[in-house]
Amino acid sequence: MKKTLCILLAALMLVGLAACGAEKKESKTEEGFAPSLDKSAKSQITIAGGYDNFEALETEFDRFNEFYPNVELKFTKVDDYNNMIGTVLNGNDAPDIYVNYSWMYGRDQYKSCIDHAEDLSDPSLKLDLDCVRDNIILNTNDGTLPMVPVFANTYGMLVNNDLFEKEGLSVPKTYKELVEVSKAFREKGYKSPMMGFTKEETTSLFTLTAYPYFCGTIADDKEAVKKFNALDPSAGEYTRPTLEKIDQFMKDGCADIDACSKIENNYDAVILRFFEGDVPMMTCSGDTVSGTKKRESRSEAFIAKPFAYSFVPVPMTDEGAYFLDMPNLQFSVNKNSTNLDMANEFMRFLITSPELNEMAKNKGLMSPTKDLSFNSMYAAFGDVPESRIMSPEEIGLTDDAVIQLRQAVYNVGTGAMTIDKAVAGFGTYTK
Repeated sequence: MKKTLCILLAALMLVGLAACGAEKKESKTEEGFAPSLDKSAKSQITIAGGYDNFEALETEFDRFNEFYPNVELKFTKVDDYNNMIGTVLNGNDAPDIYVNYSWMYGRDQYKSCIDHAEDLSDPSLKLDLDCVRDNIILNTNDGTLPMVPVFANTYGMLVNNDLFEKEGLSVPKTYKELVEVSKAFREKGYKSPMMGFTKEETTSLFTLTAYPYFCGTIADDKEAVKKFNALDPSAGEYTRPTLEKIDQFMKDGCADIDACSKIENNYDAVILRFFEGDVPMMTCSGDTVSGTKKRESRSEAFIAKPFAYSFVPVPMTDEGAYFLDMPNLQFSVNKNSTNLDMANEFMRFLITSPELNEMAKNKGLMSPTKDLSFNSMYAAFGDVPESRIMSPEEIGLTDDAVIQLRQAVYNVGTGAMTIDKAVAGFGTYTK
C-alpha cells in the first residue's frame, strides 16, 4: 500500500509539474513576442513625439532591452510637434518611429507624415494588429495602414465612488437614472451633481456629453454623414436631436453652469476640483484621466480625505451609454529609416496586448486592445455592448465637420443660442 501510495503521489507531482510547464508555456505565448533578429545586434532607435517626457515608453525600452541589450532607444521631443514633424521627417536627423494622428490623414499640410510612413498592414512585418480594437484603426482610401494606435481615448465622467456609497446611490447607467441621481444629490445639498469645464468649447461639458450621443444618431446614415462632412447648410438638421438632448440635460438640473464656470481649465483645474471631494460626477476625456494619479499628491483635500474614483461613460439615453472609441496617439515607422529592421522589431514587440496594456496603464490612458478589464479605471467601458460602441474612424466623420457640432452644442448648452439658431448656423462656425 505504501509503495502504491508513493507511486500515486509521484504521478500526481509529475502531472502538476507538467501543468505548471504548460501554464508557463501558455504565459510565454501570451506575451506575444519572440525575437526574430540577432540578439547581439547593435542599433540606435529614435522615437519622436510632442510629450515633454514619455516615462511609460521608456519602461518599454527597458523591457525591449531584455531581448536586445545592445539596442539604444531614445525618445525625442519635437517642439510645436504638429507643425514641425513634417520638417523633421525631411531632415537629416529624421526619427525611426514617430507619433502620428488620424486627423492628419488627408490634409495637405501633414502630407509628409503619411508619405514617410511604412505600410504597417504589410503581413511580412508580422504585427499583431488583431490585438487592437478594429474600430480605432485608421481607414484609408488605398487600404494601407500608415499608423497604429498605441493609446486610445474616450469621453466620460470621473465618479466619486465613495460619495455614491455614502449617499446610498448607484452610478447611473441610463439617462433616466442620471436625472434621478442628480436630483437626489441636489436634495442632499450638492449644488452641481455633475460638473465639467465650460469656459471654452474645447472638450467642454457639452461636447463630452453630446458628441457620443450625436454619433449614435448619425452612425448608420451614410448620406447624412456625407452631407455633414460637406458642411452642407441643410445638414444642420442632423444636429437638432443632439441639441434638444443637451438642452433637456441642462433643464433637468444635471449640472449647474455657474458652478462649472469657476473651473479655469479642462485639465489641472478639472482634476483638482474633482479631488475636493464634493463632486459626485466630473465630465472629462481620457486625456484628463491620465493626469489624475500624479495630481493626487497635489491636492490637499485629497491627501486629507482620499476617496475611490473611476471613469465611466455618460448615459445620455434611456437605453444606456455610448462608448465613443477614438485613437489617442499612434505610431508610424519611417520607411526611410536606416534602422528599419530593428524599428519594425520594436513595433512587433510593442504591438501586443501585454505591452500595450502595460504602457497604457503606466501612462494612465486607455489601452487600444480588445480587453479593457485589466484596468479598473476604464473597465466600465468594456461592459458597453458592441451595438453602442461608436467610432468616428468607422463612421467617417471629419474633424472640420465635428467642429460645427461642438460649437452648436456649446452655444445651446451655455444659453447663447436657441436650438433653431444653432441649427441654422451650421457650416459657419469657426474654431
